[in-house]
Amino acid sequence: MLEERETKEPAMNPFQKNESKETLFSPVSTEEVPPQPLSLPKKPPPKICGSNYPLSIAFIVVNEFCERFSYYGMKAVLTLYFLYFLHWNEDTSTSIYHAFSSLCYFTPILGAAIADSWLGKFKTIIYLSLVYVLGHVVKSLGALPILGGQMVHTVLSLVGLSLIALGTGGIKPCVAAFGGDQFEEKHAEERTRYFSVFYLSINAGSLISTFITPMLRGDVQCFGEDCYALAFGVPGLLMVIALVVFAMGSKIYRKPPPEGNIVSQVVKCIWFAISNRFNNRSGDIPKRQHWLDWAAEKYPKQLIMDVKALTRVLFLYIPLPMFWALLDQQGSRWTLQATRMNGNLGVFVLQPDQMQVLNPLLVLIFIPLFDLVIYRLVSKCGINFSSLRKMAVGMILASLAFAVAAAVELKINRMTPPQPGPQEIFLQVLNLADDEVKVTVLGDENNTLLEESLRSFQKMPHYAQLHLKTKSQDFHFYLKYHNLSVYTKHSVEEKNWYSLILREDGKNISSMMVKDEENKTANGMTTVRFINTLHKEVNISLTTDIFLSVGEDYGVSAYITVQSGEYAAVHCRTEDKDFLLNMGLLDFGATYLFVITNNTSQDPQAWKMKDTPANKLSIAWQLPQYALVTAGEVMFSVTGLEFSYSQAPSSMKSVLQAAWLLTVAVGNIIVLVVAQFSGLVQPEDLQKPADKQILHTQGNVINLETKKTKL
Repeated sequence: MLEERETKEPAMNPFQKNESKETLFSPVSTEEVPPQPLSLPKKPPPKICGSNYPLSIAFIVVNEFCERFSYYGMKAVLTLYFLYFLHWNEDTSTSIYHAFSSLCYFTPILGAAIADSWLGKFKTIIYLSLVYVLGHVVKSLGALPILGGQMVHTVLSLVGLSLIALGTGGIKPCVAAFGGDQFEEKHAEERTRYFSVFYLSINAGSLISTFITPMLRGDVQCFGEDCYALAFGVPGLLMVIALVVFAMGSKIYRKPPPEGNIVSQVVKCIWFAISNRFNNRSGDIPKRQHWLDWAAEKYPKQLIMDVKALTRVLFLYIPLPMFWALLDQQGSRWTLQATRMNGNLGVFVLQPDQMQVLNPLLVLIFIPLFDLVIYRLVSKCGINFSSLRKMAVGMILASLAFAVAAAVELKINRMTPPQPGPQEIFLQVLNLADDEVKVTVLGDENNTLLEESLRSFQKMPHYAQLHLKTKSQDFHFYLKYHNLSVYTKHSVEEKNWYSLILREDGKNISSMMVKDEENKTANGMTTVRFINTLHKEVNISLTTDIFLSVGEDYGVSAYITVQSGEYAAVHCRTEDKDFLLNMGLLDFGATYLFVITNNTSQDPQAWKMKDTPANKLSIAWQLPQYALVTAGEVMFSVTGLEFSYSQAPSSMKSVLQAAWLLTVAVGNIIVLVVAQFSGLVQPEDLQKPADKQILHTQGNVINLETKKTKL
């Protein structure tokens, strides 16, 4: 969360002569015009408990806490929303996530321009906060399953995110600087402490929301699935509170009028220098010492000198986009990685998107740890740990974090079943007949592709990999049951998983082919499906919020996601009786098949099979990579800001904030581009598993497509 570090110091008029050390960056600044007086209240502003702190900053700090809760709470569940609600693939989800993050760091330039040149900080915050709230409302509506189809959800989501990006980015450069405006110049020490509290409110809002909103998503069920509407609605409510609290302090705020924008002056100066140099490229015209000297015909010498110093500092910002490209993947790729890990830590179960809470938590721990302990110990050892060296070490630590993340990913991939490639399918056979059945799969030329004998209520120990001659093909199945021999035919398509279910039909044997989805269990949660062999429809109550009906006579349900844990007594009901099913322990991330069978002497029972093994690698293995990347963030980001501001002229500090925020935006664009191109550089033949007829895996089966399922 150190992209918010800019708020730790106040932003003042960059052309004041008595520029203090605390004047860090905010693009809310001035052109070279005489300073205008503040619109002070008639009475002295009220103070907090007789101190020198104006009462107005309490409204601003609470506003910032609620706004950061709103932003980071919504963002914490965003990637999983894309993946499991909108059903986008991982690359598209990552791209849109980082496109949104990038837009949030482009819009501060617009917000600063509006505040400086037109509305002033107060009105800019009010108006863009209304846009912010509207974005949350639209985003929450887009997460309601009953409101239209996927196209409607997609459009509402993108519109909502665009409005949120405009709102959060537009007020970002204004709120901190507006808080600094509340202090008189003689209270500079109190102003410095205020910005420390302001920064803590940012991380506190982020810390709490990143922990709570994943719980609202996963622990509450809406319409039989994860409650994304609630997870987006609560942050929206916090943004409404932020707006109301900020507006309540309107009468006691000091409200400086708009004074012009130094960022636009710098851009115009650079553009004029470049164009003037291009127009005077003749060899007869004397050369000038520096290329910015070509702006001397229009702009004052002091501004040109300041821009020269600015360009030297901006050279240090070249590696910043790559750093942000690494850092901001905590909310996208690292969250996706967590969905394939075991979140059961014994004491509690951690949701995949809750791992992001480690970043703000570790930031609050590492900043005093580094400042008060580590840096002092290094200094006592006689090592000159300069700012540039700190930044270099920070980048190395961030790189090591991704090396650790890569090692964890390789370990996960070794545990993950392979996927069927081009002209391949994965097939498993389930025998639900009352006696042994011999199954033979025949190719187009009656050649034997697979042969298996299965006892009653037995399935193949693992999926079989079958090769096709075309993208779709008919397979012939020879079934031998008692003295009966049955031939049947089923059509299959490449890159899919299938289950062949054998059932007795009186004295005959029949089969049905069911297409399975290849996706992994959603959110790393446990998923279950049911086959009902009874002659009556069964209504199953998995939890107080999850109900489903399974059709009679071998009806097959869709996969349903549930929390892992013990399910010793699941209530079921047919039209004439109620009974309980003992489903036993459902492990984290596993996929189970339950066959409901009739027991003449007792109530119906469930035959339990595991289609997909549980996630074995603990989510705690992500802790080292989070610790490394946060340590790198503290060393690189904080030190980089402090060093660049110590080297830059005071009039250019607001421009540096604009440049800093733009590097965050560019870093997210880098991730976006890489994610989009990653799907293009994976030839299908590279994804093809080894040429083996039998895969030693239990497959990956989710969301059966069946007409007998009713939810």
